[in-house]
Amino acid sequence: MYQDGSVRKTKFKENIKIFRCPICETKMNIYDFKDLICKEGHCFNIARKGYVNLLLKPAKTDYDNEMFYSRKRICEGGFFDSILEYISNLIADETDKHNIKNIKILDAGCGEGSHLGQIINRLRSKTTGDLQGVGIDISKDGIFIASKSYFDIIWCVADLANLPFMSKQFDIILNILSPANYEEFARTLKDDGILIKVVSGSNYLKELRDVLYDGTSKQSYSNEKVIEHYSKNFTILDMRDIVYNSRIDKEDLMHLIKMTPLSWSAADERIKQAINMGTNNITVDFTIIVGKKM
Repeated sequence: MYQDGSVRKTKFKENIKIFRCPICETKMNIYDFKDLICKEGHCFNIARKGYVNLLLKPAKTDYDNEMFYSRKRICEGGFFDSILEYISNLIADETDKHNIKNIKILDAGCGEGSHLGQIINRLRSKTTGDLQGVGIDISKDGIFIASKSYFDIIWCVADLANLPFMSKQFDIILNILSPANYEEFARTLKDDGILIKVVSGSNYLKELRDVLYDGTSKQSYSNEKVIEHYSKNFTILDMRDIVYNSRIDKEDLMHLIKMTPLSWSAADERIKQAINMGTNNITVDFTIIVGKKM
């Protein structure tokens, strides 16, 4: 539900201490509910919709409005529910175990915000602590959509390689089906915080992969290198595979194909074949990795 931009901007004022300037790395203040300004005078305007663009230059990305709206529809339709419920329970257990009362969660690479939004909503019934979600993505289109959907979350256009936050600010960092920057994650995560990374499993969207890339090297996939890279930067505390089938109709199948990078390099003929393949069950296969700083 849309809320007035001033309500959203209040979140920046309440949480201004977490921010640092992406140019000079100094603390930031908020001026007249309109701008984030550091002591060196670098200024970033809070958009009317209640998000802030902290990129130093425009980013080129393959993600566009159409892809983000398709992802939003698929997420709201329940495709990722089992994963989001598992992550919500994991966060609730972790914060209760450490008696964390002011829980700050960063979703690094949040896209259009559905994953973080749904996780925060689920957590409200699972924990008594105060919750503050922060979502960042390099895509302005994604953050624009996120800011219209979840007004109680702080949304920023920002670079994973230059997170606009002071060190040791977050209890939880989420990195869901997104690139990682482990150096920045380690810097901004609290010493007792955890990093939750979600990566595709070998059978993720197997039905689509078999049609789009039949007979090519892309028909199969392994996440072993991703997990190995994680383990070189963070100590793995737990790793869980979650596999299930999701029922999907033809219209949502079209949105699923639009939202997945699998379709980006596939031939148009193969995409049409995938849309008309007649299946109503798609394999969902994820590995959830939980780790702490070394």
